[in-house]
Amino acid sequence: MEKLFINGEWVTTQSSEYLYSPYTEEKIAEIPIAKETEVNLAIYGAFKAKGSWARIPAHEKASILEKLSKLYEKNLEKAAEIIAMESAKPIRLAEMEVSRTIQTFKFAAEEAKRIHGETIPLDAAPGGERRVSYTIREPLGVIGAITPFNFPLNLVAHKIGPALASGNSIVLKPARQTPLSSFYLAELLEEAGLPKGVFNVVTGHGSVVGDLLVTDSRINMITFTGSPEVGVGIRNKAGLKKVTLELGSNAAVIIDKDTEVNKKLIDRCITGAFSNNGQVCISIQRMYVHENIYDKFAEQFIEAANKLKIGDPLDSDTDISALISKRELEDRLSWIREAKESGAEIATGGKEEGTVLCPTVILEAENRLKVSCQEAFAPIVILNKVKSAAEGIHFVNESRFGLQAGIYTKDIETALEAIDKLYVGGVLINDIPTFRVDHMPYGGVKESGIGREGIKYAIEEMTEMKLVVWNRN
Repeated sequence: MEKLFINGEWVTTQSSEYLYSPYTEEKIAEIPIAKETEVNLAIYGAFKAKGSWARIPAHEKASILEKLSKLYEKNLEKAAEIIAMESAKPIRLAEMEVSRTIQTFKFAAEEAKRIHGETIPLDAAPGGERRVSYTIREPLGVIGAITPFNFPLNLVAHKIGPALASGNSIVLKPARQTPLSSFYLAELLEEAGLPKGVFNVVTGHGSVVGDLLVTDSRINMITFTGSPEVGVGIRNKAGLKKVTLELGSNAAVIIDKDTEVNKKLIDRCITGAFSNNGQVCISIQRMYVHENIYDKFAEQFIEAANKLKIGDPLDSDTDISALISKRELEDRLSWIREAKESGAEIATGGKEEGTVLCPTVILEAENRLKVSCQEAFAPIVILNKVKSAAEGIHFVNESRFGLQAGIYTKDIETALEAIDKLYVGGVLINDIPTFRVDHMPYGGVKESGIGREGIKYAIEEMTEMKLVVWNRN
């Protein structure tokens, strides 16, 4: 049985549950279930460690993060196999996730040495003469991190890296299906020399672990990635705590009339739609293609989707594997049936092979359908015809989400219009909305969340500004 990591010690619990492979449905681990006592111990450990960790020099924090990234370089294959086993992410993509995590921790190490404030010219206002003023940034204290299953290592790193870099201690609740990556992270942080209590991993039910993290007064901030419904509940319960929420999306791309339909474009859109079995917040779910090139694009896109290989996530040739749970599979199959019954065409897919949902392309789906207006988080993409880029922009915005959107166009005015009018957190010109590198600001509007991730920007969320004024009069 796995153990909780609390205050630098590996702790057993009285109760546990089995963890099953999403692909084979075989038992792969026994996971501890924390009760209130263990959660309180973790919070106490982090609370006790926060002061000493905050005072450790920036170069020492950076050194630990650099050691951590090197340990992941050394153990890349093992970390990738853990991800593939617990989440059914194809092993090639799991290896890419570990590589990105290495970069994420390297960025965190660099940013640890760049946390600074600014000087303020107080004499710009009457009465400010002969006063010197500047700001400094201080850690909030204890960060409660609640993470999802789809990137069980890198999305954890996006919370742990900036938290450690900025001098905060952490209590992490990983997703129930993917805790093994977090336990391994704790092992490597221990090996990297992180002081006891600074990082804690507690697994269990959200109604116990999550609620205690959100409501405990010793926790200064909650950083959460997951569903909008849970995110709203966290914000309602958190009181005056600082909260960062990275929530859902039904990301879209617009393909304008002047776009050349070629293998490069098709391959890029296939990657955006079906990478990680479509379980990506910025996965392409909606495509709005100009009517002049729609038929050509649809034909080539469907042909490419049919070539994707379904299979075991540990097979290096696999492109598509199982969704995270049988319930998700059954739910998405019902969405596809709803679309078909409403007159949309299921051009390919729409069926299961064992525990896998085949890559599914749906043509001309109405905006009110679940496959369009809700977050699919599955290898499902709708392909709709538009008369203009402006019409595409209208459809993109006709959503309760707003994380990222892409547009392909050769017309600079169209691109600038898209930048002005797309109501999203990030606009990608001549690229898919699924693009992300780990140091860019990342976050959304509307029901896609509040706050920004990306190491530098997460550090700003995880620190408090303090004003200093010297009176020389």
